[in-house]
Amino acid sequence: MRQVAIYGKGGIGKSTTTQNMVAALSEAGYKCMIVGCDPKADATRLILNKKAQSTVMDMAREKGTVEDLEIDEVLLTGFKGVRCAESGGPEPGVGCAGRGVITAINFLEENGAYESDTDFVFYDVLGDVVCGGFAMPIREGKAKEIYIVTSGEMMAMYAANNISRGILKYAQSGGVRLGGLICNSRKTDKEFELISELARRLNTRMIHFIPRDNQVQRAELRKMTVIQYSPEHPQADEYRMLAKKVSENKDLVIPTPMSMDELEQLLMDFGVLENEQEAAA
Repeated sequence: MRQVAIYGKGGIGKSTTTQNMVAALSEAGYKCMIVGCDPKADATRLILNKKAQSTVMDMAREKGTVEDLEIDEVLLTGFKGVRCAESGGPEPGVGCAGRGVITAINFLEENGAYESDTDFVFYDVLGDVVCGGFAMPIREGKAKEIYIVTSGEMMAMYAANNISRGILKYAQSGGVRLGGLICNSRKTDKEFELISELARRLNTRMIHFIPRDNQVQRAELRKMTVIQYSPEHPQADEYRMLAKKVSENKDLVIPTPMSMDELEQLLMDFGVLENEQEAAA
């Protein structure tokens, strides 16, 4: 069983990318599970074709304690048999959301959610936070394999570099490794070349470049992955290629994050900082 964590800047399309990739893996015959590690609980809705599923933390509050939960209340089955769970979080403004991640993963483990014939467990982790409870998938050695979703935008690249720092921190103690960057294109200038170079600097590779296509949004409006909504569409094939590359990937590395000066110089070399400054003026 491969346990994989997907990180990336908030709003980069991490959850959409993960669900489409998992749908493609399941279509190819792999048995998969998604654990949403974000209080928004949006990591599984395209697989389940519903707005949001009940989270471990919400159900625990409703029942009184997490010990009162039944596994089938928070572990649902969606497209092609993908099993889905959402950690959830505390009530807004109260408590630490990271604790929800810890509580949920422990509950799932203790109640037999990780079946022996599962091929992949994907942790969809909140934004670019790699501290506290949100780092649990890598800090506790749950996920040994990390992919970072990014784009040619400055803040997405900053987040990718910052996440690489977190991976480096836990690489020796937990054995976690970086599997590569996934570029979810925003059609910025020289985006393919820029993310390829960022990956090289981080001692990894851009595992796949996902072109921007409105079919993704059309599918999302219907609470579906592109794989389910329009399986013959070229964008569905992009996610199938990504899934194949991840399933075959053995090039797992310890990243070499850059200093802020080095990152800013890279952005300057490709004209990203200048373009973003001009757009803001």
